[in-house]
Amino acid sequence: MAQYDREKWNQKYQHNPIPNDPIGLVVEHTPLASKGIALDIACGMGRHSKYLVSQGFEVDALDISSVAIDSLANLPHIHAKMVDFDTNRLPRNRYSLIVCTFFLKRTLFPQIIEALQEGGVLIYETFVADPDNTFSPTDSSFLLEAGELEGYFSQYLEILHSQEYWGRLMRGEKSRKASLVARKP
Repeated sequence: MAQYDREKWNQKYQHNPIPNDPIGLVVEHTPLASKGIALDIACGMGRHSKYLVSQGFEVDALDISSVAIDSLANLPHIHAKMVDFDTNRLPRNRYSLIVCTFFLKRTLFPQIIEALQEGGVLIYETFVADPDNTFSPTDSSFLLEAGELEGYFSQYLEILHSQEYWGRLMRGEKSRKASLVARKP
């Protein structure tokens, strides 16, 4: 699976326009986190990693794509690493901020909680299953169920923001999304 995923994402990053601006949720809620080390999960071409550096963070940027990781090589304050999230383990109590957008791997949820420092902030946004989506991942295991993101993390973190809403993508497709901002007590 990892090799297939790596090839798929390498192909995508080489041949499709990727947004360079951070999503509004990240811009709006990054100031809630203490400056320190941030983690950008499934960082892609690094739009959030670059933004977090501009806000004073050191950033661990992780992705399965060698194309994505190579694009971040040698950028100051970004520590880019190619990983397989099926086998990679996040370090405990390392991050003051974790950002994860448009990536879903439920087995990472407990690791995310453990990787946050006390008082650390999680910013998460991804797709929700809905029959009216005109764009979403084709594999349903990459789609949240309604209420799932808040339902899981509210057991362990203080929820600062949670919303499910309809959003538009670059080419105008609509998709149901869930966004969450939470702090580790």
